[in-house]
Amino acid sequence: MSRLSLAVTAVALLVGCGSQAGPKAPPGVSQKTFEQQLAEAANVSAADFPAPKGRTARDMARQMLSGNSVGFATSVLVPGTQRLAFGVLDRANRFVYGKTAVYVSPSPDARAEGPFPAPADTLVTRPAFRSQTAASETSPIAAIYAAQVPFKRSGLYDVLVVTRRGSRLLGAGARVTVRPDTPIPGLGERPPAIDTDTVQGAGGNIGSIDTRIPHASELHKVSLRDVLGRKPTVLLFATPQLCQSRVCGPVVDIELQMKDEFGDKLAWIHEEVYRHNKVSDGLRSQLRAFHLQTEPWLFTIDRSGRIRARMEGSFGVNAFHDAIEAALRAS
Repeated sequence: MSRLSLAVTAVALLVGCGSQAGPKAPPGVSQKTFEQQLAEAANVSAADFPAPKGRTARDMARQMLSGNSVGFATSVLVPGTQRLAFGVLDRANRFVYGKTAVYVSPSPDARAEGPFPAPADTLVTRPAFRSQTAASETSPIAAIYAAQVPFKRSGLYDVLVVTRRGSRLLGAGARVTVRPDTPIPGLGERPPAIDTDTVQGAGGNIGSIDTRIPHASELHKVSLRDVLGRKPTVLLFATPQLCQSRVCGPVVDIELQMKDEFGDKLAWIHEEVYRHNKVSDGLRSQLRAFHLQTEPWLFTIDRSGRIRARMEGSFGVNAFHDAIEAALRAS
């Protein structure tokens, strides 16, 4: 296996508008095997990886073996500490499980920063909450990696994603753009008081406002306008049947599982993405009000009406749980 160069190859985003080809499911993966793989990939620390010690990103890459590629589930990044979510794929286009971390630098010859641990987070819910598009132990994407990465300024950044497989370190090089800012409502801000789609507003035609199979009517009972500033709220923009990234179905399933856990402590809202549930008809007005151009997106909002967590792309059970806790702590 050859050493990795930091040349950046084209990779598909795991957010909406991603490649429909997608990674392949692992052959014959049992629940026990999946849980073992996930446990290893979730238990990671910076000490599992070499410290840069002043070395450049190019120097760090030379220590790694090639063979993996990375697909990002995050497209909106701004200066500050940001959640960088991604999947790691092997040469056969299969999801790779293992202890994983991230290094970043503004150029290949600049000093690398990191390692920033990226624990894996499962997309697999309990069976009672699995829809037709649910993630399972044999799904192409049954988990997602995410690291908290500090970006000091806007611009291009080289990203080195490293996964430990036994004594070997396998790297994947990529590049991300950090924008100066974004119009999307952020932490501590008040979101627009929009009318989200409800079963009542749809005249009882839940199929017009929910592509999940079976439909989740319990996520379409209240409008954001009616609960904003009155009750902690979970607001999820996702389209289970039309999502090209294969993660919109699982995140709606996760919302249902979280609702079962937290109950009436929060208001629970799912908003579909496309007008008339047709991609060709463009985005619904609710997404345009939030300045969203990808999906899925999750916002958790405290009782005073301020955003306490915001996540784009794929996010697992643990991340969803933490986002809810953030809204409740501030309420």
